Amino acid sequence: MKQGFRCQRILILSLLSVSVFAPLVLVSNRLKHFTSSFGNFSTFLEFYYVLFSLFMFFFKKFMLGLIVLEFVVAAKKEFVEDLSSIFKFACWCNWVWFVTQETGKELKEPTLVVYKDVDFNSVISGNSSDRNLNSEETGNARGRVNLLKRNGWEENQQIPEKIVSSPSVGKGQSNQTPVRRDLNVRSQSQRVTDEKVKEMKDQVIRAKAYLNFAPPDSNPYLVTELKVRIKEVERAVGAATKDSDLSRSELCSALQRMRSMEASLSKASRIYTDCSAMATKLRAMTYNAEEQVRTQKNQVAYLAQLASRTTPKGLHCLSMRLTADYFALQPEERELPNQHKLRDPDLYHHAVFSDNVLACAVVVNSTISVSMEPEKIVFHVVTNSLNLPAVTMWFYLNPPGKATIQIQSIDDFKWLSSKYGSISKKQKSRDHRYTSAVNHLRFYLPDVFPALNKIVLLDHDVVVQRDLRGLWSVGMKGKVNGAVETCREGEPSFHQMDMVINFSDPIVAKRFDVKACTWAFGMNLFDLREWRRRNLTAVYHKYLQLGDKWQLWKAGSLPLGLVTFYNQTVVLDRRWHVLGLGYESGVGRGDIERAAVIHYDGNMKPWLEIGIGKYKGYWSKYINYDHPYLQQCNIHE
Repeated sequence: MKQGFRCQRILILSLLSVSVFAPLVLVSNRLKHFTSSFGNFSTFLEFYYVLFSLFMFFFKKFMLGLIVLEFVVAAKKEFVEDLSSIFKFACWCNWVWFVTQETGKELKEPTLVVYKDVDFNSVISGNSSDRNLNSEETGNARGRVNLLKRNGWEENQQIPEKIVSSPSVGKGQSNQTPVRRDLNVRSQSQRVTDEKVKEMKDQVIRAKAYLNFAPPDSNPYLVTELKVRIKEVERAVGAATKDSDLSRSELCSALQRMRSMEASLSKASRIYTDCSAMATKLRAMTYNAEEQVRTQKNQVAYLAQLASRTTPKGLHCLSMRLTADYFALQPEERELPNQHKLRDPDLYHHAVFSDNVLACAVVVNSTISVSMEPEKIVFHVVTNSLNLPAVTMWFYLNPPGKATIQIQSIDDFKWLSSKYGSISKKQKSRDHRYTSAVNHLRFYLPDVFPALNKIVLLDHDVVVQRDLRGLWSVGMKGKVNGAVETCREGEPSFHQMDMVINFSDPIVAKRFDVKACTWAFGMNLFDLREWRRRNLTAVYHKYLQLGDKWQLWKAGSLPLGLVTFYNQTVVLDRRWHVLGLGYESGVGRGDIERAAVIHYDGNMKPWLEIGIGKYKGYWSKYINYDHPYLQQCNIHE
């Protein structure tokens, strides 16, 4: 291949040499006959001047041939290595021809720039004040470079050298400045081409605005042209959201459609010159788009709330099967082992309030599996009367090893209906989870467990990854509640008091500090002796009644917990409890793996289909999906 290139080069150089020196030899041979006929010296000088001009003409032709030869050989080598460069070179040649034709006609039309980049050269504007270019040559060169850039041509590809004369130099001077664009096909600069899809979508929006703005008796040809251009651009873009979604051929076709659309938009801008009316139309279109986005967001939020409240079919099937098998047992067979440890204050007592069988199973299994002393763990599970048989049957079939577990129904606490029942009926909330007695039972812990001094309250949407024995050695400093703070800005769990509490009310503003640090439910250590001494359950009742009369805080247990345990909370190390796995919080994997307890707070619970896939594995590994009951109810990972 290289030998062939060398032969071709030698042949072309030989022909160029012959074409230059042959005329000179012929002229010099005839010079002997012509010099004798010259009558004076001036005629002789004129003859040699003509001969010198002829020599310079053929010499320039020879040098031009050398340049063309080198350019063709280099381009051929590059095109053989990369066939795609051939296509770009052809496109460049076509565009150079197109630009020269346009500039030759001296057409002046406004260029509406949708996307601007700091690396762009000067963009030619439609206003005459912006057309203050140095010369016609400068304008042509800049126009070519800008047009190539706007059509996806990278910055390091090669274009021919152009000599631009400075306008400040006179006629007889030769102050010339070369302007080079050393462009490479494999350029690393992709900022311009990454915005082509966005620019084409903006063109579609502008074209639709012109169509909406066009009066009924407007130019029918332009209206038809805009409609055709809209279809072409939309078909070229398709479902692409970035330039990398398009192949080379698709991108080149899309760029051609974009140029055609730009020409049509320029025509429309000349016809419809009423800028104020166009601004009003665009403002109306923007408002309509914002309204549609707002409606869609509200609909998505409502559907997410609805999905979080519903019970999956598999969980409902599991509860029904467990309940049926529970009532098939004899009453004496329904007793769980180790019930004599339930009131021992020296053991590690944990409480879970839930009506979800699988959620309770994960909390219990994860806590026991990481404990160094499982025989000292006691779990108190409280559920409603409907799910009591199912939860009891599950732990009867799957006992927690050496640990002790107690299953209670909320109906067993007869005193609860007199204290909370009358108030709960007055509460107004669309979500029953916020007003359910099971959710508010956490404020009656000293009454539920009168023989205990300390207890750890776990929500049913948590997973325990570390031994929790260290919590019982935490110094409470005379406080009642031990919890992790959520008032650090920049963290996924960040909250402020005024986000859940109405500080515009003078009662709230007087009693609480809006800058006070918030904390989280989900994993809390409670000193029940200090709780009884301060009678915080009565404080809870007072604020519950105030919230019923006035809208002082949002529904749920967290706002009431913040005001009930105000100045009664000791801060735990943040590694004890990590939140944010029940929504797209962006919590890091390292934080999750270092945490003692991870919390799926939010609507995307791990047992629901809307749960976040990358977080489900931490929860599902504590469930045996080969269990016969789970297989029969089609509950899979």
